[in-house]
Amino acid sequence: MTGKYVAYVSCYTQGGKDGIKIYDVDIKKGVFIEKAKVEISNSSYVTISHNRKYLYSITDYGVEAYRILEDGMLETISAASINGMRGCYLSTDYEDKYLFVAGYHDGKITALRLNEDGSVGEITEEIYHKGIGSIADRNFRPHVNCVKMTRDNRFLLAADLGLDHIKVYELNHITGKMKLIDIIHSEQYSGPRHIKISRDGQYIYVIHEAKCYIDVYKYRVAEDGNPEFEKIQTIPTLNDYHAGDSAASALNISEDFRYITASNAGDNSVTIYKIDHRNGELSKILCLPVSGSYPKDAALFPDNKHLVSLNHENNTMTFFAVDMEKEILVMNTREIRILQPNCIVFHKIG
Repeated sequence: MTGKYVAYVSCYTQGGKDGIKIYDVDIKKGVFIEKAKVEISNSSYVTISHNRKYLYSITDYGVEAYRILEDGMLETISAASINGMRGCYLSTDYEDKYLFVAGYHDGKITALRLNEDGSVGEITEEIYHKGIGSIADRNFRPHVNCVKMTRDNRFLLAADLGLDHIKVYELNHITGKMKLIDIIHSEQYSGPRHIKISRDGQYIYVIHEAKCYIDVYKYRVAEDGNPEFEKIQTIPTLNDYHAGDSAASALNISEDFRYITASNAGDNSVTIYKIDHRNGELSKILCLPVSGSYPKDAALFPDNKHLVSLNHENNTMTFFAVDMEKEILVMNTREIRILQPNCIVFHKIG
């Protein structure tokens, strides 16, 4: 593995101030060394632009934009309101012209224009999901939990955990407006949460919080220009034996697109799958404990030989050596204390 990396970890602050932590990454040892802290309120999710120049973060009042410096440090560029409640997820389109924000609390999708210098411009679209979900004690209303463009940059996929479906919007790249063009219906009571897409864009992976499984879809565009999604696999995120009241949380794909990781709250475990690039299907390699409580995110290091788990409820990050052939995780260093970590992104520097 060549090159140096930093890791950006976003956190809830609740009275604190350091919402983003920056770490130097020791790839060989599989450990983090704290580098800096960024003052921001409740940075619940961060994303890096596809040109790798900018980092965008959720914050209480909307979003903030940062320039990524050569050493991985962050320089504030701008902030913008999303005209709604605090978001839970954000991503850019593949040309880095628009920033999309998912609203869990108000069931809203917000699209904002991005300027050439990485700063966030005006809101171009606001869409509120409507309807009644299937779990009356919690998901009785829309909860948009993830927004991600298809890799051909044509359609925005919006996972609604409350309504048990993924809405598909066609993006007008000039106006920034979106038109609903399809709905992918998940199983009732399943709670679609996060979406990842294969390197070639043909396969879409959706993790479902409530029923703890991943659906795999084959994606294509028909001759009439409409998207088509064919479900080809459903695979659980848990072992046959597991803790009750488990909830699947984050979904991550390795830097080389060979593996997918899923974390399970309640069960407090991480699952690693291998991607079959011939047909997009997943095969489970392991599902093992993370030595922490409520892993909100878990990700492989860029070498695929180490893994980090962000344990939200006991305020730690735990680190493991990964042996894919032996199908084991072994804790390889002491845990790091960190207040309510929620999301991690690796970034290559230099």
